[in-house]
Order: sequence, then C-alpha cells, then structure tokens
Amino acid sequence: MEQDKQVELDRYDGRAKSQLKDYDVAKDQMQFGASAFAEYLRSPYLYYEQCIKKLVTGDKLVLELGAGTGQHSLVLAETGAQVIYTDISENSLKLLMKRLARLGLSNIRMQVADIESLPFQDQLFDVVVCAGSLSYGNPGLVDAEIKRVLKPSGVFVSIDSLNHNPIYKINRWLNYRMHKRTLNVIKRIPDLTRINALKNDFEAIDVKFFGAFTFLMPLIAKVIGEKQAKSISDYLDRVFRVKYSAFKYVLIAQNPK
Repeated sequence: MEQDKQVELDRYDGRAKSQLKDYDVAKDQMQFGASAFAEYLRSPYLYYEQCIKKLVTGDKLVLELGAGTGQHSLVLAETGAQVIYTDISENSLKLLMKRLARLGLSNIRMQVADIESLPFQDQLFDVVVCAGSLSYGNPGLVDAEIKRVLKPSGVFVSIDSLNHNPIYKINRWLNYRMHKRTLNVIKRIPDLTRINALKNDFEAIDVKFFGAFTFLMPLIAKVIGEKQAKSISDYLDRVFRVKYSAFKYVLIAQNPK
C-alpha cells in the first residue's frame, strides 16, 4: 500500500475507533447528507440526493464507494434498494453500521474494500455512487473498477470537489501543509480532464457544477444570513455557469448497453 494511502487509512480508522469507543446510540447527533453543511454549501448535495432518489429504486443493487462513517449513506438506505457500503477503513464501516441500524434500516451490508481493487465480480451493480472519495485512489484504477463492476446500462453517480479554482487549490494545499490531507489526495481531486476522460468510457454523461463563488459565502452569510447567501450563490451559478471556478460537481454517467 502506498504511503499516502496508509496515512489516510490510519487517520480515518483511528478517528472512527475513538468514536466507537464512546459511542452511545441515544447521544448520536450526526446529521446526514446536505443537512450537515452550512446552508450556502447545500445545493450540490441536495441535487446529488435528488439524483439518488430518482435513479435508485428498491429493485436495484447499489455500491457506495468510500462510504466512511455514512455522511451520505442515509439517502441510499431510504430508497429500499440493496446497498453494499464499502470503505478501506473497517472501523468507519462499524460506526456506519451502528448509525444506520439505530434508524431501523435493514438493507445494510458492509464490506471493507479498496476503491482501486474492488472485491466484486464484473457487471454486478445497477448503480455505483461515490460522495467525495474519488481522490483516495489512482484515477485510472478507480475509474476502470467502477466501469468493470457496473452492469450494461448501469449508472455511476458522483459528487466531488473540482480541482481548478486557484482559491480552493490554495486552501487544499494549506490543508496538506497542516497534515490534514496527504499530497496524493489533493493532487487526485477530480478536474475537467478526468471528467472528459470518463466521457470516452460511458455512453452518456451529465455534469452539473456548483459554487463558483463559494469562497465568498461565509463572509456574505455573516452579513445577510446563510439562507440569503445560498440564494446568491445559486443565482451566480445560474448566471455565470463557469465550470473551471466551480467548488463542487455532480456527475451522472451511464454505461453502454
């Protein structure tokens, strides 16, 4: 295992282990999905959740990559589909299991898995989803594995950061310097080159970009409130539609038949 991957594994596994040690179902205040973010950051996550609800039905077999402790897993569980939640961190999955089980959800299966080498047969899944985890593996290996495990006409849905806006790139570099992220992770954050490469492998692909001016929203929110800041951010995205400046994107790609 490459050094950076081991560092990230140790970071997340250790954090989840600490949380498991003191875990109390009655005191778990975790917010799932878009609700966990400041209001002016929610639009891409709300759109991602809308896509999941539209594309994932009870008869589907779904794979979530990099599920972690379940920040974006509840929306999948609520579809009634059979979902396999995967992550390289075993402790993170144990914590996710506890969090979903406390909600009375039964369609839960966890499996430790490396996104570069998935332990599943070819053409198994109707839908593969990934929320913010694509940078934790070699892009070529990860994208090939996603395509391999998808059925013909299967769908890949992803929400992630975009690595073009220099302001966001500087912030990510600072996170690396503060040892909050490893170098390979910030280098592998998806960009338009990677998105365009996916277009060559999938029959149809749709991408929506969000947050070209997200870096201004914390200040604006302090002046006029989070709700109004969200409205301004959404308006600016509609008017300017600047892909390269986007903070987040949501991608939907369909495998060839």
